[in-house]
Amino acid sequence: MKKKYIFMMLFPALLCAKSFLISEIPLPKTDVQNLDPYPCNKECLQEHLENGHIFSFLAHADQILEDDVLEARREEYLSIFNIKKIFIQSKLRIALLLPYKKIARYAASTTNASFAYMMSKNRPFELKSYKIEDESHEEIISALKKIKEDGFSYVIAPLTQDGEKIVSNINPDINIFFPTINKKDTKTTSSYLHYGGIDYKAQTDLLLNESKSPLVIFYDQSAIGVQLSKYQEQAFKSKYSQNKKDKKPIVVKFSIPQQTTNLQEQLEENKEINGGSFFVNTPIIKSGMIISQLTLYDTNATNILSTQTNYSPLLLSMTQYQDRKNMIIANSITQNKDVLIETNSLLGNDIVYDWINYTTTVGIDYFSHLISGEKREYDIEHRDNQMIYPINLLKPSVSRFIPYRLIYEE
Repeated sequence: MKKKYIFMMLFPALLCAKSFLISEIPLPKTDVQNLDPYPCNKECLQEHLENGHIFSFLAHADQILEDDVLEARREEYLSIFNIKKIFIQSKLRIALLLPYKKIARYAASTTNASFAYMMSKNRPFELKSYKIEDESHEEIISALKKIKEDGFSYVIAPLTQDGEKIVSNINPDINIFFPTINKKDTKTTSSYLHYGGIDYKAQTDLLLNESKSPLVIFYDQSAIGVQLSKYQEQAFKSKYSQNKKDKKPIVVKFSIPQQTTNLQEQLEENKEINGGSFFVNTPIIKSGMIISQLTLYDTNATNILSTQTNYSPLLLSMTQYQDRKNMIIANSITQNKDVLIETNSLLGNDIVYDWINYTTTVGIDYFSHLISGEKREYDIEHRDNQMIYPINLLKPSVSRFIPYRLIYEE
């Protein structure tokens, strides 16, 4: 009994005890190869690689060589053994062209998105920002000249359409990715300019398949708001004109000033819009106000349609489910990687709902692929220098966004 008691007392210590026995795993062996004058040729190195050997290169010299001679000698070795891609990792060097006054908060968030992606890759990188006051021709051409002088060949440029037009006219011979612009809104033919902006027109076309007359369009005076309202009116009328059995389509448009908070005049007892489809092309705060008042003034909306603009968790907290239950939202943020989401989150950045941060990440991933040859993280088609995003129609349910239809491809 005493022996059992002693064993029970020692048992926890035995469990936590460390072993000091020598491991049976053999230590690695070191084999020194004299590469001057190249006794181990390409076939020799290949044989070593097939046998599971790992190489580390050291150098010896009996004379001091100039930098250009050393670089030439290094390239000669790498060329002879054809092992540059095996042993030397390309340094990711990407520049950011940032018009701070034009894009406001996105100057910081796109920088964070780029930095988060670089941190997630296990390789050396250099990310340098070039700030410009505005998007004038002089500012942009000066920044592009400096970028080229510093040896950068790849640039992320979250510019507006005005800035893109200037870059397109300059037509620089360096690769530039515009995460804010869709190529459909440009006239460029340059092979150096790449576009990652969301295709609002493609999203609109899918949403209009769910619409009925009258189509009521709300928009603000922003460039995208005005453009979308015009396109939606034309596309809706064109859609109905193809079916001669349908009555003449009715389109009603309301421009909503920023300071407007009450839509009683536009909505109350307005028989012209009763039972129609309502297209909302306004920022999320304004959209929340519009959606709630559609119920308040009893418009009997068939559905509420919105492009990427209102794909935000704020919509779920700002509106009542009763007000948004017939809403359909087009979304092109259909792919994401957990490690990139988490790395961005550490920097206070969002790539799950914020489409500009998302497209910036897609762009820098594409450039990383071009520089290093590594597989891309995002399986998004790059067609005619434009990223082609799948489009998913969603419904804002009680606490999250749920699928409305299957994913559509352009």
